[in-house]
Amino acid sequence: MTLSQLPRGHEPRGHELRGHELRGHEPRGHEPRGHEPLDPGQYAAQIEASAAILGALVDEGDPALPIPTCPDWTLRELAIHVGRAHRWAAAIAATRSAEFIPFRSLADGRFPDDPAQRAPWLMAGARRAISAIADAGDDPVWAFGELVPAHFWGRRMCHETLVHAADGLLAAGRRPDIAPRVAADGIDEWLTVTSGPLNGRPDPRAAALPEGRVLHVHATDEGLDGSGEWLISHDPDGVAVRPGHGKGDAALTGPAAALLLVLLRRMPADDSAVTLFGDRALLARWLAETSF
Repeated sequence: MTLSQLPRGHEPRGHELRGHELRGHEPRGHEPRGHEPLDPGQYAAQIEASAAILGALVDEGDPALPIPTCPDWTLRELAIHVGRAHRWAAAIAATRSAEFIPFRSLADGRFPDDPAQRAPWLMAGARRAISAIADAGDDPVWAFGELVPAHFWGRRMCHETLVHAADGLLAAGRRPDIAPRVAADGIDEWLTVTSGPLNGRPDPRAAALPEGRVLHVHATDEGLDGSGEWLISHDPDGVAVRPGHGKGDAALTGPAAALLLVLLRRMPADDSAVTLFGDRALLARWLAETSF
């Protein structure tokens, strides 16, 4: 069921809107604060931890297990994608490539036939990416049509691996456990980078959010120190994502881990872990037009 199909009884009542960021009800005293990315060591640790989760699932599970959050993929195909993505990022960083590197050109990109070698293959790719990205540091490399510091790929592979480990866990009937700061960083990367106009494509967020409308995302976890809020707006100059608390037509609030999974369409927007205030159809449109 999509958010727009929720029965009327699921809409927040008027008294529940107090203190939230609907248009015309902007609270005062909230100073915007930019999101603070994780440090390189935290990205590296999360890549390895997420790869280990996926490796354990591959060891324990049926390779033919369907992955509902990645339609048409099985657990085997999910693992192949992640292992090749790590080797791809590693090749870009290691060679300081200024151009796209085709997946088919990667060394050691074949998923092992021997089941006992599949988890080690995943871990080897993760560690190769971690090492190559650390060695390249701030050196410029290719990323989706432009040159960026190589450490960009640490963040990108962190959240790529995290989300696909979550896909595997959800397919196995288990709820992912994502630390709030890591999840908040994943939200920030998704809203500001990955869902945007990569590789010269038109910004998909422009179709997702009608001009003049505002969507507010608010992670409620303690310890985020005001860095877990985003305002997404669409004005004549395009779509902008700004940190902080403010007015919007709809507000999605809840723990950062749940928000990340909803925004990436891994969890339904009517999950009890999150709450929507305001225009349900606006969030439904955003989710329908943005996909990981």
